[in-house]
Amino acid sequence: MPTDDPPEIEPHEPSEVDLSDPDLYLNRELSELAFQRRVLHETLDDRNPLLERVRFLAIVTRNLDEFVMKRVGGLKQQIEAGVTDRTVDGRTPLEQWKEIHETLHPMLERQARCYATELRPALAERGIEIVAYDQLGTEEQSRMRHHFEQSIKPTLTPLSFDPAHPFPFISNRSLSLAVLTRQSGDNGPTFTRIKIPPNRPRLVEVGDDPRYVLVEDVIRHNLDILLPNVEILDTALFRLTRNAEVRRDEEVAEDLIDMIEDVLEQRRFASVVRMEIESGADPRIRSTLQEQLDLKEREIYDLDGPIDYRDFASLVELDRPELKRDPWEPTSHPRLADSQPKAFDETQEDLPNRNIFQAIDEGDILLHHPYHDFGETVQRFLTEAANDPNVLAVKAAIYRTASDSQVIQSLIEAAENGKQVAVMVELKARFDEQNNLEWVRRLEENGIHVAYGTIGLKTHTKTALVVREENEEVNLYSHVGTGNYHSETAKGYVDLGLLTADQDIGQDLVTLFNSFTGPGLDEQFRKLLVAPVTMRSMFTYYIRREARHAKAGRPARIVVKINGLEDPGIIEELYRASMAGVDIDLIVRDICRLRPGLENISETISVHSVVGRFLEHSRIFYFENGARAADSDDLNEDEGHPEYYIGSADWMTRNLDNRVEAVTPVQNLDIRRQLKFNLELILADNRLRWTMNADGSYDQQHPADGETMIDTQRILMEETRAAVGREGCRMWLATDYQFDSDILVTTPENDNEGVQNSG
Repeated sequence: MPTDDPPEIEPHEPSEVDLSDPDLYLNRELSELAFQRRVLHETLDDRNPLLERVRFLAIVTRNLDEFVMKRVGGLKQQIEAGVTDRTVDGRTPLEQWKEIHETLHPMLERQARCYATELRPALAERGIEIVAYDQLGTEEQSRMRHHFEQSIKPTLTPLSFDPAHPFPFISNRSLSLAVLTRQSGDNGPTFTRIKIPPNRPRLVEVGDDPRYVLVEDVIRHNLDILLPNVEILDTALFRLTRNAEVRRDEEVAEDLIDMIEDVLEQRRFASVVRMEIESGADPRIRSTLQEQLDLKEREIYDLDGPIDYRDFASLVELDRPELKRDPWEPTSHPRLADSQPKAFDETQEDLPNRNIFQAIDEGDILLHHPYHDFGETVQRFLTEAANDPNVLAVKAAIYRTASDSQVIQSLIEAAENGKQVAVMVELKARFDEQNNLEWVRRLEENGIHVAYGTIGLKTHTKTALVVREENEEVNLYSHVGTGNYHSETAKGYVDLGLLTADQDIGQDLVTLFNSFTGPGLDEQFRKLLVAPVTMRSMFTYYIRREARHAKAGRPARIVVKINGLEDPGIIEELYRASMAGVDIDLIVRDICRLRPGLENISETISVHSVVGRFLEHSRIFYFENGARAADSDDLNEDEGHPEYYIGSADWMTRNLDNRVEAVTPVQNLDIRRQLKFNLELILADNRLRWTMNADGSYDQQHPADGETMIDTQRILMEETRAAVGREGCRMWLATDYQFDSDILVTTPENDNEGVQNSG
């Protein structure tokens, strides 16, 4: 159906329910921390292999660092500006700030306790020791002292704070050692900060066995070499987290690149919003840091252990397969395995292998990363486009990409080969600004048209377009995905992508890319749902249509898989749909402000979350649309067929109103079946899945006695392996599995008549 002007459907308005009641909404920040608790559980869960638990130990630190920089930093900024506006859940910035710190303190304490009492002893039992310096023998300490003098000391710069020296600048997330010293005749102690060198191994090997001592312990126990002729009174390890929410006014910026460079510079010196420090630190060290950094008591975290666990991820690289998950190597897509990249050489006209465009012509192709290899699918799509003499133009939207991106290299090759190349690079992609600035300069140096973004909006869509001349016609080949054009994250993020020759979708991408380089965002699209112009209205229409089906006594169902559900308007629509009788399953990886299971309000809504070895990042939208009642006389023209979409958007206000997003309909019958099975598999998962309670807490699902364990990611890996070399694409057909979920009830005849069956 046209996406620019959906038919008007009046919302279901329940009586005696005030949908603006703050008690109906969970807090965004506390919901995010609930997700991080689920991630922390992967560290605590002894069902996971030991080194997998260590990997999650490091992930928790990285995740919480980012949360504090962005969310806590933003709240502190609001507090200092005197903002007292309440969120939809009824909290002021100050109330949220206090609750976050009250929640975060015990989480970090639990992480430290897990390392000290579970992981470190378990590693030692398996021959991987992380020892204290004073546990080293005399000969080992002598070797470490020599190592310190030769390899560590030259990298250190002690910075003292006294009448002759100002308080030193301390960079964001850098690990530091505070040292109190005294010289004879001094009235009081001197504070000195020593930055733990990030370019030296944090885990220093002791001998040939996997036995380590932390570099900060080596430094601490050899300070007499670094700071001679003074008395060492005490030391304390600490780490700061600075605010990443630097204010920027795009409307008055004369140059977007200059603005981004200014933001990066400001972020270095932004205010401190958290300090982690060793428990039992000398009060003089603690008070000096608190006073000089202007920290509230809540912002100081006294923690046991190493404080920063990011570097412990290096242990995962040890050659100890018995302590890890079985390795996973992405495979070729079965539709592309017999269609290898073709050498576009005019002297070899009869090469036996089809190119990727011929494969797409035979039917849409669903890519599922990391199960399908990024290099052999998305990268191949762009590489062949760059070298195909029939390709006229290549366009791509880059939000994040790898530091050694082959995607960028393919776009440069396309330009060198005479193609018209246009690239949208989002300079405002947080924490990737510097990387994207460098890619912009390189692309422009190669004569490529580069758009930097849209004023007031981030461009978050993951889309690419190839324009190809075939038999005196111009055809369009599109890729619409849920994840970034990033070869590294594609190995660990679960994402979907659609390769299609659908000309309507291609024309929509032409319109979208012209909007990036032209004066404004178009509002007319044939099939794509595009934010911020058509997406909100269309999703609202689809939700209300399900409510209308339910009130008419027809089956009505919504199943959505997204990363976050935060938008109050969408949540209100879901509450109304539930009160009308719609069955709703929401698979939400992290933030979810909706409360499921509230009596007479959300009794038909269930919220699920999956945390596993891969980060669930794909977005799928399923609206049943009366499909099980397709013969009913009272259905409208656009009803009786389910709606499926995949794409870049979550149900968060930023995605629907403040970003350029695109989701694409999925019309191919076999691909619809694959998506159905994927959703059903998650809803039946009893190993990785958590279910939310009305109070915002989560319960992890476990197999009942005698019940088969269903692990979504493991099953998809097995199915992907089994599909390699098969004719067609049987992957993920639910006929091989028995689940309780009832989503897979639509028969192929009713699924969507006339849809090409070529999965």
